[in-house]
Amino acid sequence: MISIIIPVYNQAKKLIKTLESINSQSWRDYEVIIVNDGSRDKVEEIFTAYFKDLQTENSYLFINQKNLGAPAARNRGAREAKGDFLFFCDADATLEPTALEELVAALQTNPEASYAYPSFHWGRKLFKVGPFDQEKLMSGPSIHTMALIRRSDFPEAGWDESIKKFQDWDLWLTMLANGKYGVWVDKVLFRVTPGGVYSSWLPSFAYKLLPFLPVVKKYQAALKVIKEKHALDQIAQ
Repeated sequence: MISIIIPVYNQAKKLIKTLESINSQSWRDYEVIIVNDGSRDKVEEIFTAYFKDLQTENSYLFINQKNLGAPAARNRGAREAKGDFLFFCDADATLEPTALEELVAALQTNPEASYAYPSFHWGRKLFKVGPFDQEKLMSGPSIHTMALIRRSDFPEAGWDESIKKFQDWDLWLTMLANGKYGVWVDKVLFRVTPGGVYSSWLPSFAYKLLPFLPVVKKYQAALKVIKEKHALDQIAQ
């Protein structure tokens, strides 16, 4: 079974589209765990109304917690998860109907891989991501959050709740240090629709690929934190 964990913070309207895409999955063996990270909108009310009319045999769990950040919300969901696979899904992403099926197939075909990640669309821009490359991963963010992870290979400590940015990069580096790596699915399996000037979901490595965004400068300090934690500068030398 796949445990789909969705951290939510003030994204009530977007969440419903995400849930609809999950309910349309060809792979039916899953549970959904939604962690409301102290939202100020009516996310619980909107979810309750949606779930009331939802015809499904799948388990749905809605958890409220104070605002502790996405890593803490993901960890809370992981603690409640019952599946053999973990899928951390963002609340403003919509999945292609075969997304879960394709990711499971990739891990079945590659039993030595700990997680499977696909290409995706961010607005009109295609992010192909590419095959797993250890050196590329160590040089900068290159794999997004929405990968299917074997529960048995997920770090016992979970997501580092002290990391404010690039939490996905930090997780993959931690797993790499434990001898775990991923496999790329060369298909677009989800889509993010940006809102305003740039999406609040903007993937970590987009800050490197889209340098024209003004928010990029604010992330330089975050990069330094990750590099120091994993001693990446020392390794490069």
